Amino acid sequence: MTPDAPSATAHPDPPGASAAGGRADTRRWRALAVCLVAGFMTLLDVSIVNVALPTVRAGLHMSESGLQWVLSGYALAFGLVLVPAGRLGDARSRRAVFLTGLALFTAASALAGAAQSQEWLVLARLFQGAAGGVLVPQVSGFIQTLFRGADRGRAFGALGATIGLSTAVGPLLGGLLIHLSGPQDGWRWVFLVNLPIGVAALPIAHRLLPAPPPAAERAGHRDFDPVGVVLLGAGTVALLLPFVQAQQWHSPARWLLLPVSAVLLGAFVGWEVHYGRRHEPLVSMALFAVRPYAAGVLLSLAYFAGFTAIFFIFTLYLQVGLHYSALAAGVAITPFAIGSGAAAAVGGRLVSRLGRRLVVVGLLLVLAGLLAAALAVQLWSGPRVGWTTALPLLVAGVGSGLVIAPNQTLTLQQVPVARAGSAGGVLQTAQRVGSAVGIAVVGSVFFAHARGRHPDWATAFQLGVTVAAGLVLTALLVALVDTVAGAPPTSAGSGGSDGSSGSGGPGGGGS
Repeated sequence: MTPDAPSATAHPDPPGASAAGGRADTRRWRALAVCLVAGFMTLLDVSIVNVALPTVRAGLHMSESGLQWVLSGYALAFGLVLVPAGRLGDARSRRAVFLTGLALFTAASALAGAAQSQEWLVLARLFQGAAGGVLVPQVSGFIQTLFRGADRGRAFGALGATIGLSTAVGPLLGGLLIHLSGPQDGWRWVFLVNLPIGVAALPIAHRLLPAPPPAAERAGHRDFDPVGVVLLGAGTVALLLPFVQAQQWHSPARWLLLPVSAVLLGAFVGWEVHYGRRHEPLVSMALFAVRPYAAGVLLSLAYFAGFTAIFFIFTLYLQVGLHYSALAAGVAITPFAIGSGAAAAVGGRLVSRLGRRLVVVGLLLVLAGLLAAALAVQLWSGPRVGWTTALPLLVAGVGSGLVIAPNQTLTLQQVPVARAGSAGGVLQTAQRVGSAVGIAVVGSVFFAHARGRHPDWATAFQLGVTVAAGLVLTALLVALVDTVAGAPPTSAGSGGSDGSSGSGGPGGGGS
């Protein structure tokens, strides 16, 4: 298949994609539910470990470097495999890749929960992150395959709610598990809780998820682009490593990896253009000629830089600065999770009518909530800060729900189904890179005032929030430019948005 081949020929509609019958419709929503449960597990493990670090350190006598790798190793491995795994699902079988990722993630969770040493846990987390990266891009691919029109917006709304909730509820669930299981071994259940979910989800996913047509499987064997995989992987590692190790690798030499990354990623782009003339590349550069996709990826990069960093510094402020328990710190972040989950479901229904304007409204609410949280800490810092920040975090959560799900829909709506996995992998990679950069930048500002003999935790949090708000403001500017530059929002049910017409998507003549 060449890059300009109409996507409809690569992926005909699966059973239930356009069926009016109740049984087929129910089946695809059940399939989505299984995907979201599995995706929730993998994304939850990005944030749930934060509140467990003190007990992990005590239980395994870990060094600061080891603790950093427990966090950053997962993110690094996760981001490394997202795009190749998405392309593998496009080329071979999304169901087979999804099931493999789910099985590996469940096994890795068991290994992490059984860890007996620092090295064991770090390796298990690397394994777990890679397995999560295999699984996650298949979810957006299945949504592109199974849903059309307004239903696709609702499905992406559910995915957006899952992303927001998994990030926000992680500290609460982690704190609850540690509280119930005790400080000595409670951290193990942060990982072991995935086992029953994974084991139950595997047979259900095998039964409900659609298999690809045999012709698509055969075509994928000659179009996997191994050179592109190597160049993108090396470039991603060189880009992420200085940021995920920012608190442990203090030498300025680490920043030399950034020009190395630029060279590798530049070579990747050049290779993809060359390879794409005769084959289906790992990432089609034609995707970035579609304005909503390019804008959505850039917006995700900036927004996740600010959004994810907030939970990192707020958890540290509460637990270390104010001596909150893991459970209390999780409860304090719950208003954000509630607002995000509720708004994401609404945003998925409104995005086909309001388009990028909905994202602009959401970003304005996030900015208002973050700045109000900083003001609340200025006026009422102390043991009750969890209560004073509850309303601002609720507002920010509502805004976040109107950003993540609608942006996911708008970014991927014109992507051909045959490229849904790799396109979703690029979007997820942008989110992971943004998270790593944001935590490093916001964390450096935070730690500059939270270290020393007399740390000023309230000021550290306020300055950190201000920097995070600046990153969200960058996302807002991207959204405003895209809103001004674009035509009036088109329905998610148009031919191009379904990826079923070669003229509207990146793979067609319109790009």
